[in-house]
Amino acid sequence: MKSSASNPKAGTTSSPERALHLDLLDAASVVGCVLRGQSLASVLPALAAQQNWSAQRRATAQALSFQTLRALGRARALLRALQPRRIKPAQLEELLLVALALLSLPEPRPYADHTLVFEAVRACASQSRIRHARGLVNALLRRLQAQREALLLQVMQEPEARYNHPQWWIDACARAWPKDWQAMLDLAGLPPPMSLRVNRRWGTRASYLDRLHQAGVAADAPAQPGLEQALLLQRALPVHELPLFDEGAVSVQDISAQRAAGLLDVQPGMRVLDACAAPGGKTAHLLELSDCRLLALERDAERAARIGPGLARLRLPAAQVLVADAAQPGQWWDGEAFDRILLDAPCSASGISRRHPDIRWLRRPDDVAALAAQQRTLLRALWPLLRPGGRLLYATCSIFPAEGSERVQEFLSEHDDAVALPAPGQILPGTSPARDGFFYALFAKLAKAPA
Repeated sequence: MKSSASNPKAGTTSSPERALHLDLLDAASVVGCVLRGQSLASVLPALAAQQNWSAQRRATAQALSFQTLRALGRARALLRALQPRRIKPAQLEELLLVALALLSLPEPRPYADHTLVFEAVRACASQSRIRHARGLVNALLRRLQAQREALLLQVMQEPEARYNHPQWWIDACARAWPKDWQAMLDLAGLPPPMSLRVNRRWGTRASYLDRLHQAGVAADAPAQPGLEQALLLQRALPVHELPLFDEGAVSVQDISAQRAAGLLDVQPGMRVLDACAAPGGKTAHLLELSDCRLLALERDAERAARIGPGLARLRLPAAQVLVADAAQPGQWWDGEAFDRILLDAPCSASGISRRHPDIRWLRRPDDVAALAAQQRTLLRALWPLLRPGGRLLYATCSIFPAEGSERVQEFLSEHDDAVALPAPGQILPGTSPARDGFFYALFAKLAKAPA
């Protein structure tokens, strides 16, 4: 899964034209869909279309659901402590989880306690199926309000409540990163950073940084190699508030994802394959850096449709966009070898769980092994398409070794004509600079395999 540009506000008040209790019901609907296995990326636009949500209503529902999902482990533990019997129907449980998540946030909370309790009871009273439970809602929330410190101390002994991730995910992180796992999981409870990539065809990073400062937007320029076009905003903004965004001056892209294009070292005229291209951020970055012949491949037609408009906004040369499965080159490859291949493979997206807080609750332990199998298949399918002397960059937005270092070791053991080149390897989520979790491995193809 690719990193998205969404940056919901950490503290959001109710829509001005709507009462808070209606916003709580919207958020409960979104959270309920996630708990039944749907992603936020599909739920939010679907509900917005079905119910004709305004932009403000959708933004508020997104912010509240993001806050709830980042605190879902704690909210579930609190609900069990307050009411050991299962809450029915599901709509009532979902409303309580939203309210408990918001009430258990550290100070400053987005709403005053008494306001949130009143509006949650009001939300319950407005729905015929759960109207009978408004007394229960009032009692449970007021008990948390009165005993918050003791109840939090009690439930925070449970790892899922402490770290707001499923137990299997916590265990996997602890095994892989014994020194870093706690900090990583804590970081996933915070809103994600917002970083920009300045379009080199538009101008320099310094000139755009001046534009931001003139607009009163605080930003920093990371000094690390490979991030020469990156800027980190000190506060997330809607893209329409970014200077010259519509004119193609910048894109929103995490700094970890910005490493890809530079690692491939694409030169003018090269034939380049972006094998899993949507939504097109790395495709655009490659074209910003070089006039290459780029084929952007994506098997999801709806996602593939986003690539062209993104390139057009940035005033970039057109790429050839094909809707096809990269793992089946017999269905789309014309026989001409590629000089460079970018394989940003489907993965668990465990490195971007703070940006997509539904992921941690949607994934299952078996998913990582299944995704690793897909990555293996893609590497094997695409390597023969690379010309001798060419380079293939393997990338995932994952922190699990099964989707990173283990795939590299396996690939090199299977291919005598592959040599590993310097690459970042595992990038863990962090704060200096603020970044997502990512993995990169770069391979060069020998002209002739050693005897």
